[in-house]
Amino acid sequence: MAGNSSSKLALYGGIAANIAIAVSKFVASYITGSSAMLSEGIHSLVDSGNGLLLMHGIRQSQKPADARHPFGRSQELYFWSLIVAILIFAIGGGMSFYEGVKHIEHPEPLQDPMWNYIVLGLSVLFEGVAAYLALKALFDSAENSTFWQMLRTSKDPSVFALVLENLAALVGLLVALVGVFLGHQLDNPYLDGAASIVIGVLLMLVAIFLVVRTKRLLVGEGVDPTIIQSLQNIAQADPAVENIRPPLTLYLGPADVVLALDVDFRDELTAVEVEQTIDRLQEAIRAKHPEFKRIFIEAKNISYKNRETSVPN
Repeated sequence: MAGNSSSKLALYGGIAANIAIAVSKFVASYITGSSAMLSEGIHSLVDSGNGLLLMHGIRQSQKPADARHPFGRSQELYFWSLIVAILIFAIGGGMSFYEGVKHIEHPEPLQDPMWNYIVLGLSVLFEGVAAYLALKALFDSAENSTFWQMLRTSKDPSVFALVLENLAALVGLLVALVGVFLGHQLDNPYLDGAASIVIGVLLMLVAIFLVVRTKRLLVGEGVDPTIIQSLQNIAQADPAVENIRPPLTLYLGPADVVLALDVDFRDELTAVEVEQTIDRLQEAIRAKHPEFKRIFIEAKNISYKNRETSVPN
């Protein structure tokens, strides 16, 4: 729950900051003619829209299960996260790259660079706050992991997408600042266009990473090996369990995982004792791993010789 509230706070903060920053960047770009500043404005506008899409995905994913969606709609978040990645690539990266090329082909002398410096300085401040909130949400969602491990293994795109977007925004601001500064100092407007191209390439790389991560979640990804081992340990610790096959898991959402267990119980157990053991296993698993919302146990023993029982949540 703490991680969920942190990710929502990061989303709200990021959306508010990016809308304000986008407006100021577009105004500064209009006054100064800076291509890098225009690219940064596009970037902030896309980030604002992406935050709204992720918020929509969170709301949709929290809708309860119904007849048409018996397992709920948790995967809505993964779908909208994929749309966000596509928008970052096509609009954020593509338009920034295009604006940079156009500015190099038809350079315009920059004017009033002070506006750019003021807007970029304020943008670094606001983006820094948004990045801090996103990083806090990432660290709240995982423990005892390095930053890159959390980024690669996080199952919540509303967290890892925000982190990458905000870090890319900070790097992009620094690139734009360098481009504007060197363009004026060296009286070379081509450097401003080059900065815009660099920003475009940066956004495309972020988008590719997000597409790869979200695609793995959409096609079906299971829990980490350490959790698999934990599930096996829980089952094997029960005295009524003879053997257990490797658990099958599937993420439907960041905190919504399906678990299927194929368990061999001791031969002398009665049907009632098997049912009691299944209840005991479900309680033990949920106590340690509450993300398993649906647990299906296929039970076998001699008294079930020609019969298999699948007991859902």
